[in-house]
Amino acid sequence: MSAFIDKLKERAKEDIKTIVLAEGEELRTIQCAGIVKKEGYAKVILLGNPEKINSIAAAEKIDIDGIEIINPENGNEEYAELFAELRKKKGVTLEQARETIKDPLYYGNMMVKTGAADGMVAGAVNSSANVIRPSLQILKTAPGTKLVSAFFMMIVPDCTYGCNGTFIFADCGLNQDPNADEVSEIAISSAKSYRQLICDEPKIAMLSYSTYGSAKSDLVTKMQEATKLAKEKAPELKIDGELQLDAAIVESVARQKAPSSPLEGQANVLVFPNLDAGNIGYKLTQRLAKAEAYGPILQGIAKPVNDLSRGCVAEDIAGVVAITAVQAQNS
Repeated sequence: MSAFIDKLKERAKEDIKTIVLAEGEELRTIQCAGIVKKEGYAKVILLGNPEKINSIAAAEKIDIDGIEIINPENGNEEYAELFAELRKKKGVTLEQARETIKDPLYYGNMMVKTGAADGMVAGAVNSSANVIRPSLQILKTAPGTKLVSAFFMMIVPDCTYGCNGTFIFADCGLNQDPNADEVSEIAISSAKSYRQLICDEPKIAMLSYSTYGSAKSDLVTKMQEATKLAKEKAPELKIDGELQLDAAIVESVARQKAPSSPLEGQANVLVFPNLDAGNIGYKLTQRLAKAEAYGPILQGIAKPVNDLSRGCVAEDIAGVVAITAVQAQNS
């Protein structure tokens, strides 16, 4: 576990938040609950069948004594009535709502909606679409947010680039082919997330295979327009593009390719042109550089709900719980 995540855990301890783990019957999630209990940086609630969860924990010698377990299958009339009210324009009846909230992903979101929990983490076994859909239906987008997007917190060992090897990569998990305006919104949201989690100045690079018009195509034009829009919307941000990756993060290359760039080759927030590039980029960094990758972390939802890579391990989930707890402190 990185020093960065350790710092987040210490920040989380300053104001303990309750995070619901919707996939409570899953081994890695139970292991995560044991880690969080031992380290004491959040209160976690597991959703699922208590007998099954306790059986797995006992077999694997995981200490979850004292951790609250809730079985969504038992239903919750308050949640059903509220969900029916939220979705009445979509024709959802109370009876349908009663069945829907038995789904742990919906139940967990209702806990966050009503304040029974401060945030939710899922995605070790569920797809991103399944994790995000209930959040948009129940929690909605945050005020002033036009687009929900996803980023990965990347922590690269023995790296002098970025903020001592720490970056935000966006969007790497949600928006497949955002247009220029959507890319600008992703950049602005990512800057806010960087400042919230890293407490440092975000330096945002709008990435492309071109630097300052060295190539011409619709993809290049999109990133040029996205940069222009982001600067207009948030003139206080240090943002530049379109830039090739090396011109964004390597100072010597920046001096050659983009000598006028305000980033000066020190970008720490990398905004990709589409999901193909973002997903490939984070996985390459994770596997070849042996980087820690936390996410996809969602931004733009009214309250913290975060997704996981289905290839995650328990320590990854524990890291995302720490991120979610810190987000909850600021939501």
